[in-house]
Amino acid sequence: MDTTPPVIQAKIAAEPVKLPMLPLLIAVVLGVVIAVSTVGGGVYFLLRSGKLPVQTMAVPVAPAVAPVKAHTVALEPLLVNLADTSGGAYLRVALTLEVTDLAGVKEEKNSETKGADKDPNAALKDTVLTVLGRQASNTLLAPDGKDHLKQELKTALSEHNSEIKVIDIFFTEFLVQR
Repeated sequence: MDTTPPVIQAKIAAEPVKLPMLPLLIAVVLGVVIAVSTVGGGVYFLLRSGKLPVQTMAVPVAPAVAPVKAHTVALEPLLVNLADTSGGAYLRVALTLEVTDLAGVKEEKNSETKGADKDPNAALKDTVLTVLGRQASNTLLAPDGKDHLKQELKTALSEHNSEIKVIDIFFTEFLVQR
């Protein structure tokens, strides 16, 4: 009982169906948001409860560097002739060396010096006197003379006394006489 003429039915079938785009787009976006939040919430719950095992990559931890233990070695005042052309200049200096603690070196020195009356700082004094004897009064009295002397002493002490690591040098007395 179709009362529409066949020509009209063919026209209706040939025309595309127009769906409203905006409501369809909103429905798709809303569906994606609900699906993602549901899955994300489920994964979050499983992770927090511990029911979902997660393998984490272990980051290697750098070993903590212990602070360097140091002690000071005070050298008695030294008197040395300077290398001036006049030959009459001298230096009176007292030094305190800040050196690192080396357990093995300390034990060896203590075992060596128990029986004899040896000066444990003899090698240090010899090196310091050698460096000081090469100095001239003009270079020592220059504005950066003491700093330059400290660097020379550190270098010489590290070369001649390799078992001792000098961190810093302090002048407790410093007198140049011309």
